Amino acid sequence: MKQLKNIYFQFILSLILVITLVTGCVAPAPGTGKDTPVQEGTAAESTASYEKYEKTALETQEHFDQMMNDLFLDEVDNSLITLHYTLANPAAFGITDYDKTLGTVSLEDTKQALNDAKSLKVQLNDIDSRYLREDQLLTYTILSSYLNTSLDSEGMELYDQPLSSSLGIQSQLPILLSEYVFYTRQDVEDYLSLLSSIDTYYGSIVEYEKQKSDAGLGLCDTAIDRIIQSCNAYLLDADHSFMAETFSQRLNQVEGLTDQEKEDYNARNHAAINEHFVPAYQKLIEGLTPLKGTGANDKGLYYFPEGQKYYQYLVNAYTGTSYQDIPSLKKAMSSQMMDDLTAMDELLTENPLLAKKLYSYSFSLTDPNEILENLRTQCARDFPSIGDYVCNIKDIPAALESTLSPAFYLVVPIDRPQDNSIYINNGSTNTARNLYTTLAHEGYPGHMYQTLYFNRNNDCNIRKLLSFGSYSEGWATYVEYYAYTLDNGLDPELGELLRHNAAFTLALYAILDVNIHYEGWDLKQVEDYLNLYFRISDSSVISTIYYDIAENPANYLEYYVGYLEIINMQGEAKKTLGSRYTDMEFNRFLLDIGPAPFSVIKPYFNEWLVRQNQQ
Repeated sequence: MKQLKNIYFQFILSLILVITLVTGCVAPAPGTGKDTPVQEGTAAESTASYEKYEKTALETQEHFDQMMNDLFLDEVDNSLITLHYTLANPAAFGITDYDKTLGTVSLEDTKQALNDAKSLKVQLNDIDSRYLREDQLLTYTILSSYLNTSLDSEGMELYDQPLSSSLGIQSQLPILLSEYVFYTRQDVEDYLSLLSSIDTYYGSIVEYEKQKSDAGLGLCDTAIDRIIQSCNAYLLDADHSFMAETFSQRLNQVEGLTDQEKEDYNARNHAAINEHFVPAYQKLIEGLTPLKGTGANDKGLYYFPEGQKYYQYLVNAYTGTSYQDIPSLKKAMSSQMMDDLTAMDELLTENPLLAKKLYSYSFSLTDPNEILENLRTQCARDFPSIGDYVCNIKDIPAALESTLSPAFYLVVPIDRPQDNSIYINNGSTNTARNLYTTLAHEGYPGHMYQTLYFNRNNDCNIRKLLSFGSYSEGWATYVEYYAYTLDNGLDPELGELLRHNAAFTLALYAILDVNIHYEGWDLKQVEDYLNLYFRISDSSVISTIYYDIAENPANYLEYYVGYLEIINMQGEAKKTLGSRYTDMEFNRFLLDIGPAPFSVIKPYFNEWLVRQNQQ
C-alpha cells in the first residue's frame, strides 16, 4: 500500500520530487531553432558567438545545479522527521543546526508554503531554460509543472485534511517514530525531543480542525468517530506500549552506551510516552469530540462550496495524469474496467471450474524472505538488476492492525540504502492468499526495488527527497499484478483471473471516488450501484467502502491512474514496436525517467518509442 515516504511529506509544504533523464544532449543555441534563420558571418564571428554561448550555458547550468542543491538542503531541513528519514548523517551534508520538534499545522503555515512556491516559481522563470542540459531541462519542466499545480490550491487552504482513520497523520506518525533509527547518541536526544513535542503538534491540528469547522468545512460525525477509534489504539501506558519496546531495541544499535545510560534513556522515554505521547492522543479525542454536530457534510467534496474545484486540484496533484479533465479520465478508467470484466467473463466461460478455485487457492511460498528472493530471481528476465540488497520484514504491532494498511515499505535514507524495512499487517494480510503479491508491491520489484534503483542510478539529491505518488503507486500496482503471471504455485489461468479481478476492483474504487467527490453520489447511490451491478448488499461493507473513499479523496486514483497510465503506454509500445518490444526495455525506460507527472513522462515516452523503432 502507500509508502510511508508520503507521510513525512506532510511536513514538506513546498515541493514534490524533481527527476531527470540523463542523455548528455546539449541544448540548442538561443535563436537557432529550425524556424529561426541563422545569419552568415566570418569564421571568427562564429567562433566568438559559440564561445559566448558556451560560457553562458555553463554559467546557467552551474547556477541551476547550485539552486537545486540549495533547494534540497532547505527542504530536507524543514522538519527533523524529514531530515532523519532522508539523511542518516546530515552533518556530512553540512547540516548541523535544525529544529527538533514536529512543528505545527496551521492555515498560516499553508499560506506561507504557497508564498514560498510563488517565490520559487519566480526564481525558476528567471532561468533561461534553453541553456540547460537535457537532464536539467527535465528537472526544470517537472518543477514548473508541480509549482503550477500547487498554486491551483490557493484560496482553498482549509480544504486540506491531515486526519483520517487509516491514512491520517495520527495513524502513521507513531510508525515513523517507532522506526526512527538511532545511529548516534544525538539521534536518541533528537527523538526524545520529537516525542516530547507531539502534544503541541496535535494541539495545532485540533486548532486547525476548529478553523475548518468554523468555515463550514469540518469533519462529519462519522469521520470523527472513525478517527477517535483510531486514536484509542495509542492510549497505552509506557509499560504496555510498542513505542517503549522498539525504543529499547533501538538503543542497542548505538555504540558505546553503558547499561546506566540505557536505563536513563529508557526512563526518559517512558516519561515522554506517559507525559506527551498518550496525552497527545487524549488531546485529539477531547478536541474532536466537541466538533461533532458541526460538520454538516457527511458526503464527498462535491457538497462543499468549492469542492469540485478542490477535487480537480487533488486529482492533478495526486496523479499527474496526462488526461485533460476528470470526465475523460473517468471514461478511460471505465473502459479499462470493462476490459478486465470481459476478460474475467471469458476465462470463466472457457473454464467454469476456475470459479471454485477462487475460494481455495494459495501461493506456493509463504515465508516473506523466500518470497522476496523468488521474486528477485523470476524478475531478472524483465527488470534491470539492482544487485544485492538488505530488507527487514517486520510485523505491524497487533494494537495497530485495525488502523493501518495491509503492508507498507519504509523508505531508506539516501546514505543508508541497507536500512530497508517492509511492515506486514497480519490482521489483514493472508499469508497464503495475498502475501506473495503484496511483497511484489512493497518489495521486489515494487517500492523497495524502484527506490533502490532510482537512488543508485541518479545523483541529484532533490530528486531523491520527494516523490510523485501516482508514479510510485502506479508502478507498484503494475508489478503487483505482474506477479500473478509468475511461477508462483497458481494455475496460470487462475492467476490471470485474479489479476483481472484485482485490477477491476481497484478501478471500481477509483470510479466511485470520482462519483462521490466530483459527481456528488451519496451513500444510497453507492449502495444502489454496488447492489445492482455487483451484487454487493451488505450494508456494513458498503458503508465502510463509502467512508473510506469519502475520508480520503483521490487516494484510490493515485494507485489506479498510475497503473492505467503505465499499461496504456505499455500497450502502445507493444503495438508500435511489435517484435522489437521487450518488457525489459519498457521497464527500464520507466525506471530511468523516475518519478514524475505522467503529463511530463508522455512526451519522453513518445521519443523513446521513436528511438526503439530505429534500432
